Amino acid sequence: MAGGRYAPGHLGELTQHLPFDMVDEALTATRATQTRLRDLPSRVVVYLLLAACLFSEVGYPQVWRKLAAGLAGIPTATPTPSALAQARRRVGTAPLHWLFDLLRGPAATIRQPGTRWRGLLVCAIDGTTLTVPDNPRILTRLTKQNGNHGGTGYPQTRLVALLACGTRTLIDAVFGPTTTGETTYTPQLLRSLRAGMILLADRNFAAKALLADIATTGAHVLVRLKNSRTTPILTRYPDGSYLSVLGGLRVRVIDAEITITTTAGRHTGTYRLATTLLDPHRHPASELITLYHQRWEIETAYLELKSSILGGRVLRARTPDGVEQEVYALLVTYQLLRTAMTDATNTRPDLDPDRASFTIAWQTARDQVVQAAGVIADTVIDLVGTIGRHVLTDLMPARRLRVCPRIVKRAISKYQARGPAIDRTSYKATIGIDILTPADP
Repeated sequence: MAGGRYAPGHLGELTQHLPFDMVDEALTATRATQTRLRDLPSRVVVYLLLAACLFSEVGYPQVWRKLAAGLAGIPTATPTPSALAQARRRVGTAPLHWLFDLLRGPAATIRQPGTRWRGLLVCAIDGTTLTVPDNPRILTRLTKQNGNHGGTGYPQTRLVALLACGTRTLIDAVFGPTTTGETTYTPQLLRSLRAGMILLADRNFAAKALLADIATTGAHVLVRLKNSRTTPILTRYPDGSYLSVLGGLRVRVIDAEITITTTAGRHTGTYRLATTLLDPHRHPASELITLYHQRWEIETAYLELKSSILGGRVLRARTPDGVEQEVYALLVTYQLLRTAMTDATNTRPDLDPDRASFTIAWQTARDQVVQAAGVIADTVIDLVGTIGRHVLTDLMPARRLRVCPRIVKRAISKYQARGPAIDRTSYKATIGIDILTPADP
């Protein structure tokens, strides 16, 4: 452990992925180091902010107690809630932003299945919203969303992330008011795209200008189009795809009918996909259709952020600057967990990272914080660690093909519940894919 006033400044075993000197460098680079040694040094406050993301169910004073719980025999401060609030304001947002920029990026993998397709790093982009407290200060920068879908009683901030599928590590992220749409935030993420990537995106990202900008980065794209969108047929290919153009960008278009069959019946949907991969021999249409399913990896990552870590709760911060600080702390903490999980799965080259349980990694990390365990690595480097051993011991089963109706299983209000007649069964399913050949216009 660090000594004296610095002792509570740790993150359990995750400290090995975010060591003291890295946090000190962030504070120095952003000029947030304390001018005099306090009971709450800036380094300790950074770890407090990150630990708070692991324990979202309690307030900052209780998080402090968890950081100090394993420090038997080391005298530590007992800060008041107001002292913790002042310390968080003193540190500000910049060090957390600096750390996220340092840690973001696809985790290094060793021949892990599910991370690359035909040599291309599989990535996904999408947006979500995080709910924040409802008070006048927050409302000066963030707003509530209204609409016939029910709206919300709380303001929200929009988060748009670029994710590496398979490991689900964050390559980049941007967030801000919901008055700005996902596609308006997206150009800020183009700095992180490069050749050797294939980006999966939904229909909201299929704007001509945006696709052209993505193509200039050297990355390839596989995006869904609206079925009603007109795409001229320039050349037909043997795999059923055809050459077309979106604005000035040449793309291959694939029309497919996907049928899901269960014991409860059949459901058929039509997909239209466009890709900048123009060679049908190197990148067959049938494989691209299957690949597009991995776009759901980013939806799972958002579930881990909002449901596992936050537990569906509103963020703590009660000021716009505090919200920004907390969101960056949340992204850093998520990236640290995913990095620890990837280090563990890398020890088994044939193991799909999808089988690593995020919940097990998160709960084990919480235990290590309370015990103040594994803060400093032993002389013998252990890439797996306690978190990784728990993950590898209790792997999830290989992904099974199942479907479940998209319904709310637990109504927000008991007065809006629709009764027991709703089908909540998960069904084993089979999928049939038929590539359609559209008629000449």
